[in-house]
This record gives sequence, structure tokens and C-alpha cells, in this order.
Amino acid sequence: MNIDTLVRNNVKNMSSYSSARDDYSGGANKNLIYLDANESPFENGINRYPDNKHKNLKTVISKNKNINVNQVVFGNGTDEILDLIVRVFCNPNEDKIITLPPTYGMYDVIAKTNGVENIEIPLKSDFSIDTDKILGLKTSNIKILFLCSPNNPTGNSFEINVLDNLIKKFNGIVVIDEAYIDFSSQKSLINHIDKYENLIITQTMSKAYGMAGIRLGVGFSNQKIINYLNKIKPPYNINVLTERKALKELNNIDEIKKNIDLVLNQRKLLISCLEKLDFIDKIYKSDANFLLVKVDNAGLRYSQLLEKGIIVRNRSNQPLCQNCLRITIGTENENKSLIKTLNQL
Repeated sequence: MNIDTLVRNNVKNMSSYSSARDDYSGGANKNLIYLDANESPFENGINRYPDNKHKNLKTVISKNKNINVNQVVFGNGTDEILDLIVRVFCNPNEDKIITLPPTYGMYDVIAKTNGVENIEIPLKSDFSIDTDKILGLKTSNIKILFLCSPNNPTGNSFEINVLDNLIKKFNGIVVIDEAYIDFSSQKSLINHIDKYENLIITQTMSKAYGMAGIRLGVGFSNQKIINYLNKIKPPYNINVLTERKALKELNNIDEIKKNIDLVLNQRKLLISCLEKLDFIDKIYKSDANFLLVKVDNAGLRYSQLLEKGIIVRNRSNQPLCQNCLRITIGTENENKSLIKTLNQL
């Protein structure tokens, strides 16, 4: 596949924003005098623009994920990366994407914001992918297929052989959103980015890494696609405070892994408690840090929990999710409060 043929012509022909600091090639030098960017010269820790190449953070992430440093792009949250992908490949009012509802709602928002049609191909009743329908589409100008695995809100992972088949046969870019991959028994497909020219993997610091507040998303792909994403990316989209906090937390990876294990144990305990409640009809298998739970009356149960100060998500407006609540796995004490309240109901 020739990726260049999928990229918008204006993106191919444009030049990215450049900084005068990119021209300096003298290596690390703490005594540099910065008179190029009209910043305040008075040192307070945040008076300078961030490194627009994010070298330190990319080095840590690439080592953590065992990939090349040139295969990483950062976004102000994963949503920014998803938006960059659409803007690199999709011409407004001309090109199309495919999504598989029920799934993450921002794919549709981003498409509509960019004037791109979203072709929805619902998952099957068991939440598996309708591969034949996707590959059998005769519609022209379909540029991107968005897949969320583990999927939100269903919680299930798609089988690797199914994903492999789609990546091989789909005549466009395949984006696999792995926001919840750290909670899954299934391995990430990040090691497939050297295998397939049309694959982009997105992950986030918001879930397993416990840094939702700093808004840091990460994209992984081959260097050609990463170069295009960097070409249109705002140069200083990752601020100094975000980078510092991310570097600090990533140096404590053992604590992050410990918290993941705690969530997985609590997920198992929460399932066993929920199974005893008579108004719960089904608990769907989850590879994420949440459970999709079918109840007798989602609107009623949602309101009752809200009155008790417990906020969950009513997903009944999603296909295949009628009367379903999505419940995030909390701390041990939070989960005990949830179960106590549900028992009272």
C-alpha cells in the first residue's frame, strides 16, 4: 500500500512549523541564550516553551514500549491524535471513515467536526466484528477504519487474527485504539507497526497509568505516518507540566503495574458481588477497567445511584446496550460502597 496516495494533497505539499531552536545542532548546552521566541526571560520554571520534539518523553516511552523513538507521536489527549489522523487523510465533504458501534463516541464527533462522513457498521450481537460487511463495502473514498480494542463500552477485546485480517485487507488506514490494553489478557498490537504500513496504534496515559488530568495521548506507527502527523501537529501541544509529570510517573512503573493488578482483582470481586443481585440480568466479559452490566431498568437504577452520590454511565442509547450501565472499577472502598448501595436497592 502506498500511504502517500491516501494523504490529503494539501498536507503533502505543506511545510510544518519550524522553530529556530531546531537549527541548533551543538548538543546539550545549559548555557544557551534564547532570544528567538519572544518568551519572558525571567526564570520561574515555566517561562520557556516546551521542547517541541519531546525528546526526553519519547525516549522513555519508546524504551517502555520497545519501539523506535521515531515511531511515536504525542497528543493533548488521545482525542487530538485521532483528530490529527482524520485531518491528514480525509478531505472534508469528500472522504469517509468506518466505525463499529457501540464504540467510543469521539470518533463520530471528530468526523463530523472535520466534515467527514462516518459509516457505521454495528458489531454483531456477541460484540464481534462483522468483517465481511466491512470488507464488502463498495463505497468509494473510505480512508480510515477505527477499532477500539478492548472496546468501549462493551469491554471486550477483538481477536488478534480478526484484526490482522482487517489490517491486511482493508484498503486504507486502520486505527486500533488501545486505551484499555493494559487491563487486557490480550497483547497489544504495537509490535505490528513494522509489519503493516497502514496501521496506527493509539494508547493513553489516562487509564492504567493514572494520569487523566494531564491529558497525554500517544500514537505509534511507521515513521512515514508519524512524520505526516508531526507535520500538522501544533508544535507545543504537550506542555512543560504534562511532560514533567509523565516522566516522573513513568519512572515508577512498578507502582503503575501494582495498581493495574489491584484493578483486575477488584474487577473479579465486583463481578462475584454483582452476580448475586436479582435485578442484574447480565455482566458482560471485560478486558478493561470497567464492566458493562445489563439491568432491569437502566434509567431507574442510574437515577437511584445518582441520588446516593454514585455516578455510573447509562449506555442504553448505544446499539446493543439497552438497559446497560457501564461501571468503572474503583478502589476497594468505593466498590464496597457501590455493592452496599445496590443491595439496599
